[in-house]
Amino acid sequence: MGRPLEFIFRDDQGKPGEAVKIAEELMTSDGAVMLTGTILSNVGLAISSLAGEKGYVYLASEPLADSIVGASGNPYSLRLRASTFMQAAMLAEAAAKTDAKTFATIAPNYAYGKDAVAAFKENLLKLKPDAEFVTEQWPALFKIDAGAEVQAIERTKPDAIYNVTFGPDLAKFVREGTDRGLFEGRTVLGLLSGEPEYLDPLGDEAPEGWIVTGYPWYDLKDGPAGEFVHAYQARWDDYPRIGSLVGYMTAQSIEAALTRAGSTETEAIRAACEDLTFDSPMGEITFRSIDNQSTAGAYVGKTTLVDGKGIMVDWSYKDGADYLPSDEEVKKLRPAD
Repeated sequence: MGRPLEFIFRDDQGKPGEAVKIAEELMTSDGAVMLTGTILSNVGLAISSLAGEKGYVYLASEPLADSIVGASGNPYSLRLRASTFMQAAMLAEAAAKTDAKTFATIAPNYAYGKDAVAAFKENLLKLKPDAEFVTEQWPALFKIDAGAEVQAIERTKPDAIYNVTFGPDLAKFVREGTDRGLFEGRTVLGLLSGEPEYLDPLGDEAPEGWIVTGYPWYDLKDGPAGEFVHAYQARWDDYPRIGSLVGYMTAQSIEAALTRAGSTETEAIRAACEDLTFDSPMGEITFRSIDNQSTAGAYVGKTTLVDGKGIMVDWSYKDGADYLPSDEEVKKLRPAD
């Protein structure tokens, strides 16, 4: 379109009600032509609901709850990141290749955590029908009693642990679990646990040998992925986190949508987003029209300590297109648009 993009930033404070109020102001008073962002899934779901009700185009960049593009999906809401279902399926694939038969899960008690456990169980049982889930722990988000959770898991003596905690909850769980020997001799799988945002703060307390999804920026030297890392470091004199990558890809998505639409009118943007394809640091990505979920993938590898810091090793990039729910599964979940 030959016009510069302008992003207006507001803090939703992690509160759905505040986010909805701000979104309304952005669209009606500030002249925004579409909405993007949010991190927590409950906030993303609130904005997605508003988008469907009011007819605002919303690109959910970070929130991972499956219902954003599933049961609560609508034609105006898209999601950029690999979904909870997709990343859980990647870890289930890895878990199925181990000797583990009994599994414990721990996840925050809200939409993202619930979806993450359900998706992992569904995908693992397809690959390993004799797998057994011996306990499920549901700490309140950012209010984990890590000692009690570790004791509860240890009592069931699982072969493997599937962890969905993140942020300060992850740090507390790792420290308590390490101190009490919970992870010794067990397979541990961590959703998002390899992302620098969550792994770096642990320092030399970072767990070793966990199978995780994350972002091994330090190993990305060539191609579009390496070009992004180099450009980011040159611009900011710092290394990128997963949020850096997602933010960049969000801007790319919006630019591609507006260029294809040739307009800033809502219906033109919405139509342009159907099967929208663009080139990203993760390669070519498409927003498939059936549910507006992108084909962005994720990196899967194992954690280890190097120079007192946790990193991912033995990783590989998993193409999101290979882990999307089938069209039939989407049609069962998603109401007619």
